[in-house]
Amino acid sequence: MRIARSLTITATLLTSVSAHAQSADDDLRVYAVGIVNVAPFKRPYSGYGVYLGESTIITAAHVVGHWPLFTDPTILISDQELPAKVIRKGAFPQLDLAQLSIEQSSLPNSVRLRRNHLCKDVAQVGTDVVVVSPEQTVRSRIISPKAIAPRYRGSFSTLIAEPHGSGSGVFDAQKKCLVGIMSGAIPRYGIMGAAVPPYSFETTWDASVGYFVPASIIAHFLPGYRRF
Repeated sequence: MRIARSLTITATLLTSVSAHAQSADDDLRVYAVGIVNVAPFKRPYSGYGVYLGESTIITAAHVVGHWPLFTDPTILISDQELPAKVIRKGAFPQLDLAQLSIEQSSLPNSVRLRRNHLCKDVAQVGTDVVVVSPEQTVRSRIISPKAIAPRYRGSFSTLIAEPHGSGSGVFDAQKKCLVGIMSGAIPRYGIMGAAVPPYSFETTWDASVGYFVPASIIAHFLPGYRRF
């Protein structure tokens, strides 16, 4: 009887801890941004981004650069569609980052005063992370560059276990700081014969890992007066 009661209490505690972790993960969605796709017959978003604070959004360069009409994209944040301007954009895939700006006064109060901090320390292999988009939060883990072909490791050394939508935020699951921004799918070493180049349409997601642009590069990419 005592054993059964002990197991019940343990299961209840584990359920409570899991629910709390999921709730804390979902709280990060307040920073999630959808880059709205204006092209017909396409899915609603061309990609995602993360609101850092002080009117600044960070996303992947190819999210705003894939369609020529996206000189002034529309973003969705906290269920509001707002116009945005591209302030700065890197070159895909060498520096897959873009900085967008929105009118801060147009933001809902629940977002306007928030600040999203970049992680100061380099995330280590094995670190638990949360991948955040407007629709959901998903747990993942940072993995070793040895998961991809040797010739790609110098350029794509920051990886998580699976790909996610471009521009999604990758947050440290414990510290809740921003680890990086999802960029692309890299084929796993040995599964695809390592002959398929990164970002190729021949790369299937179930045979790939996810590359993210790390916070250290984001920090250097942003103007000097805007350090989060």
